[in-house]
Amino acid sequence: MNDIIKAIEAEQLKAEVPEFRVGDTVKVHAKVKEGNRERIQVFEGTVLKRQGGSSRETFTVRKLSNGVGVEKTWPLHSPIVEKVEVVRHGKVRRAKLNYLRGRIGKAAKVKELVK
Repeated sequence: MNDIIKAIEAEQLKAEVPEFRVGDTVKVHAKVKEGNRERIQVFEGTVLKRQGGSSRETFTVRKLSNGVGVEKTWPLHSPIVEKVEVVRHGKVRRAKLNYLRGRIGKAAKVKELVK
């Protein structure tokens, strides 16, 4: 039974998964359906967390819009997510950045990783 589930999940995986980590600033290009039209909407923000594995893996992105924090969670291998573009890499020491939720302005910034 377990092998059957693994085989089904393997079919649903995307061929190319972008390289990004927690703390990175990313642009998520997502398909939005409005009536009978379909367009691409870009959501740019900081990656708060990545969780799960295989075809169930999800990631959460947070941005500030008009002073209000907005978070969205997407499945990584979903056909709705067109592409994930890394704007800059962040220097963090945590796997989940939940502490950013209580911060606004400059306090909510993540330092850039310089290599």
